Amino acid sequence: MQDPAESHASDSQRRRAYFRANLKVIAVLLLIWAFVSFGCGILLAPWLNQFYLPGTGYKLGFWFAQQGSIYVFVLLIFAYVLIMNRLDRRYGVEED
Repeated sequence: MQDPAESHASDSQRRRAYFRANLKVIAVLLLIWAFVSFGCGILLAPWLNQFYLPGTGYKLGFWFAQQGSIYVFVLLIFAYVLIMNRLDRRYGVEED
């Protein structure tokens, strides 16, 4: 039979590991969002404007500022759901 103190310690370690993994996922996704929104849509827009979105004629910097960052944000939401579902299963905290 497992000692209750050991069980509590391992449960606490598992919760901390899950929380750290969650924070890593959030940090990476926020960095991607910031790069696309602020980097491509604002800071790099003048450089990106020398390229055009294929088949449209829109400058790429303009497209990132107006549409691209929104599309990437929606994709990041779906990525977060998929990644967190995997983490939930790995750490045994998935919902029914």
